[in-house]
Amino acid sequence: MSLRFKINLIVGLLTLLFVAGLLALQIDNLRDSVHEEVVAANRVAAQLLKHIAVVHAAEGSPPMLSFLRGVGRVRSNDITLTDSQGRTLYQSPPSRYKAGRDAPRWFERMISPEPSSQTYDFKDGQLQVRAHASRAALDAWDSLLLLILIAVAALLAVNLLVFWLVGRAVRPLQCVVDGLVQLEAGRFDVSLPPLAGTEAAAIGAAFNRMVSVLRDHIETQGRAVLAERQLSDSRELTRWIDQRLEQERRMIARELHDELGQSVTAIRSLALSVSQRVKGRDAESGRAAQLIADESSRLYDAMHGLIPRLTPLLLDSFGLGEALMDLAARIREAHPEVRLELSLAPGDLPPLTPETALALYRAAQEGITNALRHGKARQLELSLECCGESLVLALSDDGEGLAADWQQRPGHHGLRWLAERVQGQCGQFVIENLVPRGVRLQVTLPLATGMTQ
Repeated sequence: MSLRFKINLIVGLLTLLFVAGLLALQIDNLRDSVHEEVVAANRVAAQLLKHIAVVHAAEGSPPMLSFLRGVGRVRSNDITLTDSQGRTLYQSPPSRYKAGRDAPRWFERMISPEPSSQTYDFKDGQLQVRAHASRAALDAWDSLLLLILIAVAALLAVNLLVFWLVGRAVRPLQCVVDGLVQLEAGRFDVSLPPLAGTEAAAIGAAFNRMVSVLRDHIETQGRAVLAERQLSDSRELTRWIDQRLEQERRMIARELHDELGQSVTAIRSLALSVSQRVKGRDAESGRAAQLIADESSRLYDAMHGLIPRLTPLLLDSFGLGEALMDLAARIREAHPEVRLELSLAPGDLPPLTPETALALYRAAQEGITNALRHGKARQLELSLECCGESLVLALSDDGEGLAADWQQRPGHHGLRWLAERVQGQCGQFVIENLVPRGVRLQVTLPLATGMTQ
């Protein structure tokens, strides 16, 4: 059911109720009018005939009969004159007013007064006067029919006028409906023209604003989806590069350990051998051989210090726990003024994938390096423990801490790289300043994705 039809139906019902009330009021007025006319006419006729009957009482019925024949029909009254034997001497003639027509019986009964009759006796007869409201009821019926016809015409005219006016009023809404249909079809460039009427203009303006905002949101969402896809691709590329870098580091570390380490060891052994052979015979050659041996030893120590920085070979052979203990030992050796406490989870760690173990190791390595190099820390606490279905590595220090806006500043590439690495393995990376000083770094990786099969 359309809005136009609903409004027209409501107006029609209200108009019909108004007409019905008006007709009820008019019927009540007609009833009062008929009652007043019939009762008054009957009272006047009865009083007149009573007077005539009193005047001619001694003469009998002939003078009354002559009077009645001269009067004829009295409106709203039926007059009957009978003799002493009950024979009718006179009966009022039928009314010629609107002859052949009568109001419906139900209507006549509804508006007519209660039947009344007066009887006057003569010495040789009887006079009876009865109220008769048929003509007054017919006049009332004709008036009511005319009013009904006028009301029906007015009802039709009002409804046609309302139908036309509502059609003009809701015509702008069809533009809104058409715009919504186009919007549903995927046309987000639709725009409504200025609509007539205050409300329609407001709706049209709101529709255009809605479409504009919706178009902006869709464009923003499209850019967000594209950025997310690019970020995902960038993370995949970063992960692939990181894996390739780790592989290259591991290969270089093994080459240093296996090839270069053996070569340096062989050079040192040969130099020591030469030094022993020329000892006492060629002092200059002995000093040269000893210098070569000492330099080879320093080169060997520097190489072995470089290998863990490239890749923790202990991680592949002995696991994360041993690699962290080796890292802590090397930090204590390189920085004797720094106190580093290491706390590992009691018992054996669950088997981890190389990626998870390496991510945790790099987190500890990067966190310690930042604390010593940038935070100038002197006391560090490193812990590794299992918490439910996750493995948590935490590092706390007493250094200078991070700036409040460090994430917006350039630099800190190591921390950003570490965060990307952890998030790429569905983990959590948290770094925050401690009170009164220091930094706490925490890396959480799920065991479900970090355990080997």
